Amino acid sequence: MADQSKKEEEEEKENPSISISVPQAFLVHLISGLGLAISLWVAHNLYSINLVSHSSITLRLIWIVESATVILIYSRFRIDPQQCSYLKAVVRGILALPVGALVNALGAIALGAPVGIQYLPKTINWSLLMSSFTVAPAASVFGLSWTYWQRIFAQTKPNGPLEYMICIPAHGAVIGGWFGAWPMPLDWERPWQEWPVCVTYGAMTGYLVGMIVSSGFVLANGRRQRLKED
Repeated sequence: MADQSKKEEEEEKENPSISISVPQAFLVHLISGLGLAISLWVAHNLYSINLVSHSSITLRLIWIVESATVILIYSRFRIDPQQCSYLKAVVRGILALPVGALVNALGAIALGAPVGIQYLPKTINWSLLMSSFTVAPAASVFGLSWTYWQRIFAQTKPNGPLEYMICIPAHGAVIGGWFGAWPMPLDWERPWQEWPVCVTYGAMTGYLVGMIVSSGFVLANGRRQRLKED
């Protein structure tokens, strides 16, 4: 037990993380979730569109709102505030957005997403939304620090509240999108089976579930830290 505690302390020293309280973590997740809710509300009530009727336009609206939300809020918790200003963190989140979109698009195509000119706008906008869920928050916080990227995305071993907040929702979005793709090949001939409607709903659901799960981990981590102090 003592060896485990010592190991955790050494890891924290080698990989320092910005301190974030439990209420702050809940607020970040709440604002991120509200970004999705507001964009869907605006699409439905102001423009009378949705993912089924106007997939590309609706996706564009969602990713613009959500990417702006997560980049602006996660940039506040950058790991290197002495070397990186808030504005620089925002810029690197914006620059990472299309890079993450390219990775998500290639992954989707490799897994069977349709290819063609008629699908291109939908794929681009869907990929940008997925990048908002996965790459943009991590880039805003961690920049180009390979240690953090490897631990969160390659090893899936987040260390500390902030890494839980980025890692679990990102994986939730990917897993949700994968499960959401299952109805696509079925011959039900329903409009919501078109690419990328059900995949998007699955990704958003997985992202929201991931935020709830990560909040639980953050809460548990906070209690563990208080027990250590006592």
